[in-house]
Amino acid sequence: QVQLVESGGGLVQAGGSLRLSCAASGRTFTVVTMAWFRQAPGKEREFVAAIIYSGSRQYYADSVKGRFTISRDRNTVYLQMNSLKPEDTAVYYCAANDVVSFASSRSSYGYWGQGTQVTVSS
Repeated sequence: QVQLVESGGGLVQAGGSLRLSCAASGRTFTVVTMAWFRQAPGKEREFVAAIIYSGSRQYYADSVKGRFTISRDRNTVYLQMNSLKPEDTAVYYCAANDVVSFASSRSSYGYWGQGTQVTVSS
């Protein structure tokens, strides 16, 4: 089992920045990919960014390319969010899988954190 705990959410004005953290514990040696998803009220949970645990290759949704950066330091994964927009408002979830090298589908991830709220005011 892998446990994930997110932190770093909050309220920020449009154009501002936030950095989310996701601390992984447990059987982290089995992790292949870690990712961030987000879910806005009334919407489906959507892929934001992913990083391959071993090689640090990164993937991004088109909506966040050039603004968000995913990175990893040991067993903590970060999401640096710059130039935030009101449409980035959502609950952000950290996810991990131990079988797939990269996936943007929610169903490919077996481990999830509890989520952290990000609110961007206009």
